[in-house]
Amino acid sequence: MDTDELKAQVPAWAQGMVDLHAHASPSLLPRHGDDRSTVALEKELGCSVVVLKAHEGSTVERACLAGPDVYGGIVLNTPVGGANPEAVEVAARLGGRVMWMPTVSSATHKAGAANPELSVHRGFELGLVQVFSEGALRPEWYDVLDVAIEHDLVLASGHLSAQETTELFEIAHRRGARRLLVNHPKMSFLGWNDEAAERLREVDAYLELGILPDLLGAPADSSQQLVSEYPAELLAFGADLGHADHPGAAEAMPKWLRSLEKAAGESIARQILVENGRRLLLG
Repeated sequence: MDTDELKAQVPAWAQGMVDLHAHASPSLLPRHGDDRSTVALEKELGCSVVVLKAHEGSTVERACLAGPDVYGGIVLNTPVGGANPEAVEVAARLGGRVMWMPTVSSATHKAGAANPELSVHRGFELGLVQVFSEGALRPEWYDVLDVAIEHDLVLASGHLSAQETTELFEIAHRRGARRLLVNHPKMSFLGWNDEAAERLREVDAYLELGILPDLLGAPADSSQQLVSEYPAELLAFGADLGHADHPGAAEAMPKWLRSLEKAAGESIARQILVENGRRLLLG
């Protein structure tokens, strides 16, 4: 499919989208394409900004080579040492914009590994990174938070549970964090609940609307349901596409955009996909 055909499938209001969550190769998981081809395709589909994410560590250096308006960050799994403030410092000074809490290394991910939503990660094992002990944030994470706050990074929840995310974000907010993003909150293994939603609103945390979670979950758990449950100005787009066992962006994105347009209307949909993500990442 050529560029014109791709663009014709995407609603006009979606031009300028900011995708805060894209996966590409190199990766220990099978991906549809490498950084350059993944970014090029998303830009053909109307994205103006793309954030590359990798469970294996940092995408900051990769983003620099993938083209203009591409950003990276660091995922604090075991390959970078978990709670490693120096790794975050380096990523930030090299231009990184996002710090993700543990994903595959999180206790919540490991406890939910049998969940169908996580089936694509089977066979990809990383060591455990503890974030909370006996209900309290472990001391080593305070230095990590302070580095992220000093560099005004987006603090993203990774695969922490809703309860863990809420407690972490409240602590981070008290310490000065102003860019908070809950990744794929409605994925069932994370335990999304009304209390978490209320508390996260209090700290102005953004929630991520994503395509992959909506492909994997039941319709009642679709991230698009958040449009009627959470302030529209605190919703942002992170497709979470890229795994080779699931539909790629060319197939999945146009359909999902039309569904969002139906659920939210053009104006709100554009606010979420274009304006909010840019404000959260760069504003």
